[in-house]
Amino acid sequence: MFCYQCEQTAKGTGCTKVGVCGKDAETADLQDLLVYAAKGISMYAHRARQLGAKDREIDVFVMEALFSTLTNVNFDPDRLEGLLVKADQILQQAKQLYLTACSNAGQEAEQLAGPATFQAPGGREAMLAHARQVGIAERIESLGSDVAGLQELITYGLKGTAAYGDHAQILGQEDEEAYAFFHEALDFLTSEDATDPDKLVPMALKVGEVNLKVMGLLDAGNTGTYGHPEPTQVRITPVKGKAILVSGHDLKDLADLLEQTAGKGINVYTHGEMLPCLAYPELKKYAHLVGNYGGAWQDQHKEFAAFPGAILMTTNCLQRPRDSYKD
Repeated sequence: MFCYQCEQTAKGTGCTKVGVCGKDAETADLQDLLVYAAKGISMYAHRARQLGAKDREIDVFVMEALFSTLTNVNFDPDRLEGLLVKADQILQQAKQLYLTACSNAGQEAEQLAGPATFQAPGGREAMLAHARQVGIAERIESLGSDVAGLQELITYGLKGTAAYGDHAQILGQEDEEAYAFFHEALDFLTSEDATDPDKLVPMALKVGEVNLKVMGLLDAGNTGTYGHPEPTQVRITPVKGKAILVSGHDLKDLADLLEQTAGKGINVYTHGEMLPCLAYPELKKYAHLVGNYGGAWQDQHKEFAAFPGAILMTTNCLQRPRDSYKD
């Protein structure tokens, strides 16, 4: 494995045996291969969109695939293996979308190579072998640290944008230009232009621009659904009774839980980045959302083991639970 997508990376240079975040080498390699597959899907989807053809299933899958490779989101190699199998199916769907669009336009289709030829290898070991051929370390060796680093900067920006975008689309906020940009940027990373720093830097800046737009979508989804946050006094001491702790980033998961547990004598606590949920009018109206427990996401290991109740972990900021939590 080689991963340096977070600022906590080992020795400031990269994790090579196990991630500081807790992910193992198999997970890291499968995530690299999933990003490679997403690039292949986008090579077709980008060209199809230029001919007026699009498919929401393809758009959402690419976004969710990128999101699943973000730090502290997914530690499950079985889940990633399943996503790679689905990526194979979605790539064929995107290819057919492009071929049909070309036919309708009376245009000859390009013969695409590289990630566009991705096929999910049969079995975990074959997937890992393929991942090592297309991973970050291989590109650093072949392209140099500056070019590979700029490529990864773009990729990590897209991953962060995908996290905001996925949360937003769950709340009904979507933007066709944002979907189109995911495909444009991933396709760009497969092109010769992606070896030129003078072209990589402007693309990185454009990722930042689109990210701000997608953050706006998420804000609209959150405030449109749960109201605008308001100054709120938060309880940080326990309330006697049965309890569920909610950590992560997903407001909808919390809202669903609050609805399901209303009137059942169960107290719900936020944790980590869920703390701001206590300020949203449509969430804090539930009397059994009683307060916040613990500190930030990096304290999960000790705080989850000490919490005397069930824990609901949503989307981002997950650490691999310690065995003591199972007790």
